[in-house]
Amino acid sequence: MATPSLLLIAHAPALVPDDERPALAARAMEQAFPGVDLSWTISDEGRFIPLPQRDAWIAQELRTGGIHLVCNGDEAFLVSINGQESSAAFSAGGQAQYESHAEWPWTPSSVLPSAPVLSAVAEVARAFWGHLTPSGAALDIALQTSPTLEGPPNPTRGLPPLKLPWEIRAPEVPHHLGWLNYWSAATARLLKFPDPSRDAELLTRSRRTASGGWIVQLTDTPLDLDDPAHLDALLRAYARFPEIGGRAAP
Repeated sequence: MATPSLLLIAHAPALVPDDERPALAARAMEQAFPGVDLSWTISDEGRFIPLPQRDAWIAQELRTGGIHLVCNGDEAFLVSINGQESSAAFSAGGQAQYESHAEWPWTPSSVLPSAPVLSAVAEVARAFWGHLTPSGAALDIALQTSPTLEGPPNPTRGLPPLKLPWEIRAPEVPHHLGWLNYWSAATARLLKFPDPSRDAELLTRSRRTASGGWIVQLTDTPLDLDDPAHLDALLRAYARFPEIGGRAAP
């Protein structure tokens, strides 16, 4: 059985020439994750390669179209972050996007920096929205957009089917929910969050970011959809925000 991990993704505007956001995201993750030094990459053969000039290496990878993955060089506890570009044809609102992806093993201590890491990476990336979710729950959430042989998605656990990213009208609309959700100020306005009369419980686990966005945490502990209370929290959040996943116009 695969070791459970925590998965982060932040959806941001497309890169521009000499964009510093990929390097800034790596630096922000280091600052928010105590003891992590992302000064390595991984070769095609799976070997760790030290990067004494990491930011310059990332810039070079961007110029040549490479995959700029950096990590901590620790096979026993691998922490990594990389960037991916999504073309306009496959992105919400027909606008190309840049995505920051990070992953690390899920342990009691590694959960602690989850919210600071998501906030830090999403803010420097100038993300529209993002999330951090345990790998187990992420598999169920992925089924919300996965077409079946019969056609539309048929997600498990009563979760609502969601539109594919390129069917969503604007980049500020989140594709789905996760355990920790980063919503930019623009996304929060679109979702009409917070509404004190409807979001009192969510606000007990939410906090503002420096840019005016929000980190919205669905459950006190990492999302586990085998826990009926956690599944109920996710379902209630989807009911509260019908715009998520392109299910309804705001």
